Amino acid sequence: MRTLAVAQTVPVRGDVAANVAQHLRLAEVAAREWSQLVVFPELSLTGYEIGLAHNLAFSAHDPRLAPLRDAAHSLAVTLIVGAPIRLGSQLFIGAFILSPDRSVDLYTKHHLGAFPASASCDGTVPPAEATVFSPGDRNPLIAIDHTLAAVAVCADTSHPSHPQRAASLGATAYLASMFVIPSELEAATASLAGHAADHTMVVAFANFGGPTGGLAAAGKSALWSETGEIIAQLPNAGPGVALAEKTDAAWRGDVVLIDQVDSRPATPR
Repeated sequence: MRTLAVAQTVPVRGDVAANVAQHLRLAEVAAREWSQLVVFPELSLTGYEIGLAHNLAFSAHDPRLAPLRDAAHSLAVTLIVGAPIRLGSQLFIGAFILSPDRSVDLYTKHHLGAFPASASCDGTVPPAEATVFSPGDRNPLIAIDHTLAAVAVCADTSHPSHPQRAASLGATAYLASMFVIPSELEAATASLAGHAADHTMVVAFANFGGPTGGLAAAGKSALWSETGEIIAQLPNAGPGVALAEKTDAAWRGDVVLIDQVDSRPATPR
């Protein structure tokens, strides 16, 4: 894979249609820059709204994904988007993998987490994930240009066995769909840069650029090279796309903020 991107969104609480519209705009921006794959944050289609998960839960082939599946096809880009998903009687934190051929695959978060009460920015704290979700075990690899990429969702990245297994399966890219608050940003990004260097993988980190679930978001979505060097990073707030392109010599990075984006349609490849 020679080109990839992370999309930093500002979620609208529980408004799937509004969040889908923002995903589409950011996907078009990334496609215009020739990205082959775009990673969105954890639970990006709903926001990190644990209390709404039962009512907003997606099915494996949810019709609300249709605009994103169409975009993946028309833009020739793979999209990784987050949502609560109901499989049987259980809820999972899922990452849908929407491919240009219109196929849909699903990663389910393996390791559940919780935020401390001190993290609240409005007096509320979302419940611990384990009170609503089950730990998952779906873990497909993504094949693009004869290379493999592995998906991770937030707390998965804090377990060393997770990126280690991805590397052992041949992944050369590690795609982290996350929600990181300001007090945890330094540790999270240091860990991701370490995974890149330790396992010789390019690492992508997609975070929210605005508050969700009663918590502040740290933004700073970024990409690191296989040596752990940062390629591109977004600011701490607002929507945008960070991009990485592999040249013969090295990775080249760029950042596009949403307020810099014009209304031209993306050019399909």
